[in-house]
Amino acid sequence: MCSADRQPTAGSVGLGEPGIVPAVGVDPAFEALPYRRLGEAALEAARSAGASQADFRFERLRTQTLRVRDDALETQADAETLGYSVRVVVDGSYGFAADVTQTADAAAATAAKAVQTARALSVLNAEPVELAPEPPHTGEFISEYRIDPFDVPDAEKVELLLDLSRRTRSTGEVAHADAVAMAVGECKYLASMHGTDVTQQRVRVQGSLTGTRIADGSFDTMRTLCPPRGSGWEHIAEYGFADEAGRLADQLTEKMASRSVEPGPYDLVIDPGNLWLVIHESIGHSTELDRALGYEANYAGTSFATFDKLGELQVGSPVMHVTGDRTVPGGLSTVGWDDEGVGAQSWDIIRDGVLVGYQLSRQIAAKQGFERSNGCAFADAPYHVPIQRMPNVSLQPATSDVTLDDLIGGVDRGIYVVGDKSWSIDMQRYNFQFTGQRFYEIRGGRLVGQLRDVAYQGNTIEFWNSMEAVGGPSTWVLGGAFNCGKGQPGQVAPVSHGCPPGLFRGVNVLNTTGEAGR
Repeated sequence: MCSADRQPTAGSVGLGEPGIVPAVGVDPAFEALPYRRLGEAALEAARSAGASQADFRFERLRTQTLRVRDDALETQADAETLGYSVRVVVDGSYGFAADVTQTADAAAATAAKAVQTARALSVLNAEPVELAPEPPHTGEFISEYRIDPFDVPDAEKVELLLDLSRRTRSTGEVAHADAVAMAVGECKYLASMHGTDVTQQRVRVQGSLTGTRIADGSFDTMRTLCPPRGSGWEHIAEYGFADEAGRLADQLTEKMASRSVEPGPYDLVIDPGNLWLVIHESIGHSTELDRALGYEANYAGTSFATFDKLGELQVGSPVMHVTGDRTVPGGLSTVGWDDEGVGAQSWDIIRDGVLVGYQLSRQIAAKQGFERSNGCAFADAPYHVPIQRMPNVSLQPATSDVTLDDLIGGVDRGIYVVGDKSWSIDMQRYNFQFTGQRFYEIRGGRLVGQLRDVAYQGNTIEFWNSMEAVGGPSTWVLGGAFNCGKGQPGQVAPVSHGCPPGLFRGVNVLNTTGEAGR
């Protein structure tokens, strides 16, 4: 658990925790690019060609992946993507075009292509595009970080990973170690025909360490628990990987020697390092309104949470309070404005266990009669059109400071689940199965050692209605992933999910080997 993770407070755009402000400005190398001049040319061309709506997006995306295997650097991948796009609405249809040539003439020609595409599609479009209104915005947003990961020498980052690998294998119990660090730097400029003119810069990092143990003809793995974060290199440097690496061998050895779980119903205390993924798959995806309406079906299916159930469906128990949020400090989906120029917001999705909200883009908001989008449009590259994407979707903690020990103390026979691993969920985000990194048996309110071969299953409604209690503010942790997939062509989006640990009663547990009790 990262010491910096605490219960978030919503703030104004560009601000996070009190007293913390970005320590840097927009990258001068990005500022030197002619994006405003290109935007002016593109938007004027779109206006002259008859577009009723038009926006111009210029983007530079930098990525780095470093991977160490045992005593050697196995992978170093550095990439930079630079380009721009124009999206228009003409005669009730969308048009989109992208380019990389940084001249005013090329930008105007790109806008002309977008208009031409919209006109060609208008004869096929049975549902004219309408966008929910949004006032124009101007300004600058910079995510909160102290150390730009791209300013840290590669040799320093590699040496950190090699040191973690050595620590993990130092006792001889772990045969192999894989240490990974990833970083993304994202700069975007967005301008619209109607006055929006905003610049954003976001940085995010992810680190992990995995140990593999081989003993008695079998093997198993275990991974550290550091969540990815919308922060700089300081998140990796200050997390405490060295301490976790030192414990990994003992934890993995204990796991492989532990008893295989007896299948059946158990009370589960699920740690934030595992519960974030259940939130993502069962709640995050199911409350994307385009998915609930059936517009998104080919990639991962539709949703049980259909629009006719808004305000009525009891998704979970009364202690369940889930928010959508584009403002939480450190969130991977935290922005100043989305890729349609909608200002960042926070709103309820599930309140007192009842479905009360969805994730919206401007088009979906208008179609279903909402006055405003809640800012859930995102494109993962300059050559991709913005689609409705997940904000930070988080389970809120109890108002009193319930501790993890309090939750475990309320269980007579159960399992404490730590860390995420494999999962499966059906095409309506309903029936699911999850495993984890470690499983601790609970007897009489105490942890009594690890179990292995554990998976838990259920359906979204039964599972969340079995939630009896959640931890308090001090137990809330912001988890998440870099690579949420959606759309055709496929896009990936970074997203965080904060949550406290939760206590769930009577959840069905499987033995993944079918040889329980060995």
